Amino acid sequence: MSFETILGQERAKKIVQHGLRADKVSHAYLFSGPIGTGRKLFAQTFAKALFCERLQDDCCDSCLSCRKIDHGNHPDVHVIVPEGQSIKIDQIRELQRELSYRTQATGQKVYIMEHADKMTVQAANSLLKFLEEPTSPTVAILITENGQAMLPTIISRSQLVPFTPQAPQIMLQRLVDEGYPAALARTSVHLVNGLDAGRELCQQNWFAELRNVMLQLGKECTSKLGTALLIAQQKVFKTELAEHADMLFDLFHLWFRDMLNYQLNRQDHLIFSDQVDTISKIAWTKSTQEWVHVMDSAAEAQKRLRANVNPQLVFEQFLVGMQGGT
Repeated sequence: MSFETILGQERAKKIVQHGLRADKVSHAYLFSGPIGTGRKLFAQTFAKALFCERLQDDCCDSCLSCRKIDHGNHPDVHVIVPEGQSIKIDQIRELQRELSYRTQATGQKVYIMEHADKMTVQAANSLLKFLEEPTSPTVAILITENGQAMLPTIISRSQLVPFTPQAPQIMLQRLVDEGYPAALARTSVHLVNGLDAGRELCQQNWFAELRNVMLQLGKECTSKLGTALLIAQQKVFKTELAEHADMLFDLFHLWFRDMLNYQLNRQDHLIFSDQVDTISKIAWTKSTQEWVHVMDSAAEAQKRLRANVNPQLVFEQFLVGMQGGT
């Protein structure tokens, strides 16, 4: 994977490739953005570009250094991930020991830290000292969902590289080109922030099954409560799909949004466009305000679910509430 083949993230590419071309690579980068935007893949591509034996501002993916990084066995590239819930000071100390050893021909070392915002205070302070006084030419790539959660002193010593969600239409076209079903791909790209996450969803059998169950529930939940409750019990909560109840509410939110878009004559915005005949019949069973209300209800139910309330109880109460709509 090279920068050229990474979808989107043009600003991030511009920042790091400018440094590579001008031979002015920073000693520390803060890759900040939501899950699914490809930060880890981008970090690996950046590391390969730093060591690539053929290219200056990208990676060739075929030289020995690129292949070693791809296989996770390059001696001068280190990856740090949380142990349990946090990155601990002992991990930073071990990293410092590793980086103090003699490097290969380039004299450069790189370390990639995932979930950098999960460092303990002691670990962050230890890393800060290392950023200020590295023992060798070192490039740090710190990956986080929220750069502002880092110590201000670490932020001030790092080059911020922002990552943003990719446009759904661009991701959809790529997934369809790769052979994924258009209906499934169209749904997935509205639930994730990046192509890799969308592709992964499309590859999961449970996702296709959950989408089909939601469509069945969506057709029944506004009028046939007993049927909807039975479907939920038999096809969700008595199956492995129960593990994905949170995603079910995300799907409902998209379904309800389609009802609003249909009422507003924005059919080109429909996510479940393969269900337009059904949507045309259901959309007018509630007013615009009532659809907004049930969208809010889905969001509230999802909050209760995440607060560890019994999933089946949460969902049944949500379905009962759907009958009123206000």
